[in-house]
Amino acid sequence: MDIRTYLKNNLLYLDGGMGTLLQAKGLKAGELPERWNITHASVIKDIHKAYFESGSNVVSTNTFGANCLKFDESELREIIFSAVKNARQAVLEANTDSPKWVALDVGPTGRMLAPYGDLSFERAVEVFATTVRLGVQAGVDLIFIETMSDSYETKAALLAAKENSTLPIFVSNAYSASGKLLTGATPKAMVALLEGMGADAIGVNCSFGPKGLAPIVKEYLEYASVPVILKPNAGLPNAQNGETKYDISPIEFALECAELAKQGARVLGGCCGTTPSYIKELFESTKHVTPKGILTKEHTLVSSYSVGLEIGKTPLIIGERINPTGKPRFREALKNGDVNYILKEAVSEEENGAHILDVNVGIPDVDEVERLVQAVSSIQSVVPLPLQIDTSNPVAMEKALRIYNGKAMINSVSGKVESMESIFPLVKKYGGVVVALTLDENGIPNSAEGRVVIAQKIIAKAMEYGIAKKDVVVDPLALTISADKNAGLITLKALKMLSEMGINTVLGVSNVSFGLPCRDSVNSTFFTLALQKGLSLGIINPSSREMMKAYYAYKAIGGMDDNFSDYIAFAESTLNEVGKVQKVENVSGAQTKGLVSAIIKGLKEQSAKETELLLGKKSPLEIINDDVIPALDKVGVDYESGKAYLPNLLMSAECAKVAFELIKQRIPAGQAEKGVFVIATVKGDIHDIGKNIVKLLLENYGFRVVDLGKDVAPEKVVEAVKKHRAPLCGLSALMTTTVPSMEETIKQLRVGAPWCKICVGGAVMNGEYAKKIGADRYCKDAMETVRYSLSVVE
Repeated sequence: MDIRTYLKNNLLYLDGGMGTLLQAKGLKAGELPERWNITHASVIKDIHKAYFESGSNVVSTNTFGANCLKFDESELREIIFSAVKNARQAVLEANTDSPKWVALDVGPTGRMLAPYGDLSFERAVEVFATTVRLGVQAGVDLIFIETMSDSYETKAALLAAKENSTLPIFVSNAYSASGKLLTGATPKAMVALLEGMGADAIGVNCSFGPKGLAPIVKEYLEYASVPVILKPNAGLPNAQNGETKYDISPIEFALECAELAKQGARVLGGCCGTTPSYIKELFESTKHVTPKGILTKEHTLVSSYSVGLEIGKTPLIIGERINPTGKPRFREALKNGDVNYILKEAVSEEENGAHILDVNVGIPDVDEVERLVQAVSSIQSVVPLPLQIDTSNPVAMEKALRIYNGKAMINSVSGKVESMESIFPLVKKYGGVVVALTLDENGIPNSAEGRVVIAQKIIAKAMEYGIAKKDVVVDPLALTISADKNAGLITLKALKMLSEMGINTVLGVSNVSFGLPCRDSVNSTFFTLALQKGLSLGIINPSSREMMKAYYAYKAIGGMDDNFSDYIAFAESTLNEVGKVQKVENVSGAQTKGLVSAIIKGLKEQSAKETELLLGKKSPLEIINDDVIPALDKVGVDYESGKAYLPNLLMSAECAKVAFELIKQRIPAGQAEKGVFVIATVKGDIHDIGKNIVKLLLENYGFRVVDLGKDVAPEKVVEAVKKHRAPLCGLSALMTTTVPSMEETIKQLRVGAPWCKICVGGAVMNGEYAKKIGADRYCKDAMETVRYSLSVVE
């Protein structure tokens, strides 16, 4: 039976953890578990068989870390084929009549993708594609992408799976205590991305026990129209007699999962710490649960790497400034490749209240494909807002959609057959909310009814491609009233008709006033009238005070602004024109522009320019203490309070690094150094994302970081600490199987370098566990590592 068909009417049971069981069978610290597919095939097969006989319908191959970054081509092939063979043998031997499937398990690469890391998006796609192709050749039934903590890497894996197989694809992400991914994505943002790209089931795994994941699962259930996966840990880990144990019993685990199954979770299993006994209790506790129907949710969602926005609940603003039409300075920037100018426009639009940014770079004599990809990538590195990709060039559209981190708005498709045939396949492949222009081969109808007919035609054709009505937003086209006094009335009537049909709408508002004086007055009045008719999205200039007055006043009058907080904030900023120029404050409360602002906003070129200017006015150490560190502290505080996301933190750190490189040239060697910090990912673990983030921030705070890399033996860590007489050492581990390596490293450090303070971090760590294995401090993120390190050396 096809697993998609089975899921429509049944709960589906996954397996549990693998690493803990392999450790119990003799897997040594630092030993790669994927190689056991070859060297201990019967052990792997028996584990799969035990899961099937405990109630699992799906077992995942022992290939979590099997990729071409870790193994050479021939070994990778042998590992994956052996893994699938072991699982297939378990299917044959398992004494159960329930349906059984074998999933290719695909875990993260352990590398951070560009622009925050050194792994390009296309290289990541190819890494995952290599694994997928081998899995398909070996005969798996589906692909299970799991434990992803970065939305961009998740997209790369899903895209690779779609492009290299026709199998069902399940995708599961690992969330932090903040309820977001490591790189900032909310559950709503991930539902938008994954469902938009066509994943067959989506959800959560690892991280916490069932109760800890419950709020995240409930958000998935609110927005997802596909089956939701729940695959939690057996609670939190702790060390007992040298072994890793978890604090939730099989019965507790099962009962907590059962509650979420009753609320709609459809795909159930376990992650770290769970064993066949957990899956058996899970099956027994839920086998009589009647699955809730999987309903189509009518939420129109767009997303970035961190933000998920719903279109249609309240009106939203699309910033129109990143567009060369009528903007000579912008056109000049495009011709000169001046990305910094574009980034400043993007930051300004965000600060002035835009929710989505339109990005259009199409001018003659410029390679639009190259410029659009560059603009989208660069803007996403500094601004967390979703983007509307605006081009009439299908090649440029596809290139931009491919590298876009999230579910974009796509501007646009028309009622022309050629347009629909070129754009709808892109919407279906990459996901997106597409703007439908109400024009066709006959032009723009001069009646509201004619435009609605074209809108209906476009929506019907979109549905033929498998694109839901909710993912089409109609633009009834605002034409200039200076050419036709009734043009505005026709557009407003069309807006009302579309709104009454339950169709979301978008409008380029300022077109209505073209050719007239005092355009803001006409635009703001028309905008208010359009909002009254049900306009969902207004494409406007958010720096226009008249337009924003109309917007905030309409929301306040329309009951869309709780406690009038948005209106009051806007009114206060209007009265205080000083706050209009620059909202960033330094630690003393004084208004800042210059370097502090550039670092906080993540503008690298601007940071370099401002540093050069300051070096002519202040001493190097004054710049560090008065500008660089306060800026990093501000972003760090915002990150810790949830106001900023990891990409913001990383881009600000990169800007500070640019500033430091210039400042260092004026400082005697060692003068600004706070101390030496030795850092490593422990033996057997090849995941170094967290380590690299910590390194970047520590360097910006004045530490000399000795980075030993990943998969580092305990002896090498001790040797480096002793060589540099380092007061601090940081150890990272992502996988349960590598925690013994961390404990052994700490033991050796206590003997060989007793003066050194040891902090630990990683997905499998917590404060209690860190104490039990002998660490001085558990640091939940990079900023906490910085603060702890400063407390040690100062």
